[in-house]
Amino acid sequence: MTTPIHEVVKERYGAIASGTQQSCCGDSNCCDTQLYNVELLEGLPADAVNLSLGCGDPVTIAGLQPGETVLDLGSGAGIDCFLSSRQVGPTGHVIGVDMTPAMLAKANANQVKMGATNVEFRQGQIEALPVESNSVDVIMSNCVINLSPDKAAVFSEAVRVLKPGGRISVSDIVTEGAFSAELRANAAQWAECVTGAIDADLYTGLMAAAGFTDITVVDKSNAEGIIEIQPGMPRIFSARITAKKPNA
Repeated sequence: MTTPIHEVVKERYGAIASGTQQSCCGDSNCCDTQLYNVELLEGLPADAVNLSLGCGDPVTIAGLQPGETVLDLGSGAGIDCFLSSRQVGPTGHVIGVDMTPAMLAKANANQVKMGATNVEFRQGQIEALPVESNSVDVIMSNCVINLSPDKAAVFSEAVRVLKPGGRISVSDIVTEGAFSAELRANAAQWAECVTGAIDADLYTGLMAAAGFTDITVVDKSNAEGIIEIQPGMPRIFSARITAKKPNA
């Protein structure tokens, strides 16, 4: 189901893909590739690197293995998909899901440049994934779930598509405390990865309610420099979080 938040987010990221908007975070260039080990980025298309809009590196903590099937929620221009494709190898498979046509066009062009035959991109919302149930070994997401107006649905869908024993590895913006109703209603700041963020305990609680176990906040750092933080906001962090779907 498309909501006004979806439309604002789609418009923002479509503008970034087309070059009319420089950053997901207001007018600054706050999202960049300094969050990755530079050696990981060697050989990636410029469009994939320059359109990196994440708040962390979920690939490094995912522990990817050759032959695994990986799903990237909100794959953008494909940077995390291409990094994953190298780790899962030719016997593995990587699926990127994004709702923004302009970003998918960039991702598909980058896939051709890379010659990454083990990567594909699908259009869809992360609250209703175009992916078969029990078909994915690992889910990743980088600064995208905070944009969703229905995070419970995202985690429910994640559990659905993961194989029993599968795992999730995300980087996302979380808070300590809550935004005011007035700030929460600011759709533009929601699309900037700010006011859609929720308290870290609520975030992990939604994961547990969806069925995830072994939920671990691997690390959490101040998000200043990643997003624009204004007076009156709660403390905002960039966190990396992992969890598992039970075997049974």
